[in-house]
Amino acid sequence: MGNFTELDMYLFGQGTHYDIYKKLGAHPTVIKGKKGVMFDVWAPHADRVWVIGTFNGWDETADEMERLEPTEGGIFELFIPDAKEGDLYKYLIETPEGELLYKADPYANYAELRPGTASRIYDITKYKWTDKQWMKKREETADMYAQPMSIYEVHIGSWMRHPGREDEGFYTYRQAAEALVKYVKEMGYTHVELMGISEYPFDGSWGYQVTGYYAPTSRYGTPEDFAYFVDYLHKNNIGVILDWVPAHFPRDAHGLADFDGEALYEYADPRKGEHPDWGTKIFDYGRSEVKNFLIGSALMWIEHYHIDGLRVDAVASMLYLDYGKNDGQWVANKYGENKNLEAIEFFRHINTVITGRNHGTVMIAEESTAWPMVTGEAKDGGLNFSFKWNMGWMHDFLDYMKLDPYFRKNNHHKMTFAMSYNASERYILVLSHDEVVHLKCSMINKMPGLGRDKFRNLMVGYAFMMGHPGKKLLFMGQDFAQEREWSEERELDWFLLDQPEHRQMKEYMKTLLHIYRKYPCMYELDHSWEGFEWINANDGDRSIFSFIRKAESGKNNLLFVCNFTPVEREDYRVGVPKKKKYKLIFNSDDVKFGGSGASRPVQYTAEKSECDGREFSFEYPLPAYGVAIFQF
Repeated sequence: MGNFTELDMYLFGQGTHYDIYKKLGAHPTVIKGKKGVMFDVWAPHADRVWVIGTFNGWDETADEMERLEPTEGGIFELFIPDAKEGDLYKYLIETPEGELLYKADPYANYAELRPGTASRIYDITKYKWTDKQWMKKREETADMYAQPMSIYEVHIGSWMRHPGREDEGFYTYRQAAEALVKYVKEMGYTHVELMGISEYPFDGSWGYQVTGYYAPTSRYGTPEDFAYFVDYLHKNNIGVILDWVPAHFPRDAHGLADFDGEALYEYADPRKGEHPDWGTKIFDYGRSEVKNFLIGSALMWIEHYHIDGLRVDAVASMLYLDYGKNDGQWVANKYGENKNLEAIEFFRHINTVITGRNHGTVMIAEESTAWPMVTGEAKDGGLNFSFKWNMGWMHDFLDYMKLDPYFRKNNHHKMTFAMSYNASERYILVLSHDEVVHLKCSMINKMPGLGRDKFRNLMVGYAFMMGHPGKKLLFMGQDFAQEREWSEERELDWFLLDQPEHRQMKEYMKTLLHIYRKYPCMYELDHSWEGFEWINANDGDRSIFSFIRKAESGKNNLLFVCNFTPVEREDYRVGVPKKKKYKLIFNSDDVKFGGSGASRPVQYTAEKSECDGREFSFEYPLPAYGVAIFQF
């Protein structure tokens, strides 16, 4: 009895076989009372295909696969009784020209630890999930946009390592789960976003050059260990987002490139099928089976591994046919434009399917251009992503923060500009790994000044970011002011927490993150002007920004005042919307953040005194680089 039926063949050919990972690949099963493994692979251009592995002593002639009808479907299948879980295997593909290719399984659930390149048989159906409560809550969330989202971006291999180990000292998925939960709960993040989990051969690619779209990397353990990781975070009310890379794949001989002797997963025309900058291949988004491969991968992470969202890498490189290319290196679409119409259709398809089948999950676009309606609905011509990384805000913010405070007055608009387009998409404000690598400096070393001034600059910048509309993402190490640039080859510099300034920075971020979660005004109306109001957006000469975050209920609103210069303003006065009491809930001059600890009242009563174009105001002694948050 065959595994891959005519219906499977039909759906796969249509690009709508959403459970394809249960059919293609290697699956332990029992046939006629005999335990073994069923192998299925798509290789339409192949002449013949064999399965070779530890179960047959890598004998290249022992186990030839059968080409299923209809033959043009290109599916090869074989049941091997002697194969079992844990065995290594590859497909040996003979092309019509007689060339022999040794390929890892594109649908493998698990892979040999690099530098080995074989696939490994694994039954991913055995894990008993215990996160029912989390999944139910996710499913029942009425409006996910009105929820808090503060994301801690993590590279597992370099977050923390075992000291003194002869191997790389990686934490396993299980160890990382327990250590991360402790840290994330203490700090107050809502989600962890993992870099580089889909199997990849080269450590230095950080997981952005994927060969195993269906396999959690074996660097940190088994697929079951990875399931435990997600389960454990969910039981501790922490969401899990994965980086997912449908933009390109590497040329490694065992991978997807020229899989069955010619272009299969990639566009055949190198002007469409190659990224000159990255030396990688581009998926053929017009081919149903390739779209199905990618959609099936995304659905497996979400539906099988209970992942809460995917952050889709390098979306712009997929949308533009001329991305990173010179004249002559790309082909226009049928309208003579540089838009990849097939990639646009792919995004609408995958985003609609993922969020339609899995209420409460999110699809996040890392999209670096002004492409319209990235988070707009497909029916209106949008791409149907849930959120978009706000790269424009990030660049403006960093440009401003790097300046000597004396020159900030002439660049005041850089900090206010993002609000002019905030309602056009649903944004996440990001300070990701990309900002602290390749000689870009760590966050603390981007700051002007020396010593303590660097910390105070970064502190006021972080407070502004936390107050600004949009969900939040910080890369690991930024919350305690990691000094060195990030490297995947070593753990974070946790020893810095022995120094008071770094401990104070961590305490400062922890306080802000907990304020963010505590007050609905900080997140429930992120994409609407109803949730935000400038008090003074034009105080460029003093480089002070004041604004209000408003709750839907009208209660527990927050007023932010941020001073981006080393000048103290003892007579500072801020305009307010109402004559009432304003309670100081956050003061950056607190001694626990390394401030002077000068005493100041908790309550401030507005008086009838015009300021900032408002009838009422109150006075507050604003310290150098001072941040004050008031509740009203």
